[in-house]
Amino acid sequence: MNTLLKKELSALERMTVNELREKHRSLFGEENRSRHKDFLRKRIAWRLQALDEGGLSERALQRAKELANDADLRIRMPASVPVSFNAPERTTLVKFHEDRDARLPLPGTVLVREYRGQVIRVTVLKRGFEFEGETHGSLSAIAKAVTGTQWNGMLFFGLVKKGAANESK
Repeated sequence: MNTLLKKELSALERMTVNELREKHRSLFGEENRSRHKDFLRKRIAWRLQALDEGGLSERALQRAKELANDADLRIRMPASVPVSFNAPERTTLVKFHEDRDARLPLPGTVLVREYRGQVIRVTVLKRGFEFEGETHGSLSAIAKAVTGTQWNGMLFFGLVKKGAANESK
């Protein structure tokens, strides 16, 4: 690769999108709709190298033309084709965890809370919560087991703010 080509390639890194589009227009003789810098840089760099070192061989160009003739290439969908996005046999709407409290994290999440020097780890299950090998029906039951007093479990584990909870300590 000659030094002039190296300079041109390094100059591409400093060009703006509009400058790259203008360079593309001058090299390819046509407008490019892309505004993606990396794409434009790669296309321009390929063209500069092909012009400097020679492009594809005649045999490769001929084969590419043959392949292009066989392909039904379209850039845009034809306007005459009706578009139907209503495919009920393939589309199913399902609510994700519809029976769960939206304030709770997904099953498998581990809630961690430090209380009086003790680290409490609770795993959220599909139905209930696991704490120290036992399944509990609510976070409030775990909070009561840990503290010995009645707590709002959501508040105890920091899932709601103090003003949002109906109960407090």
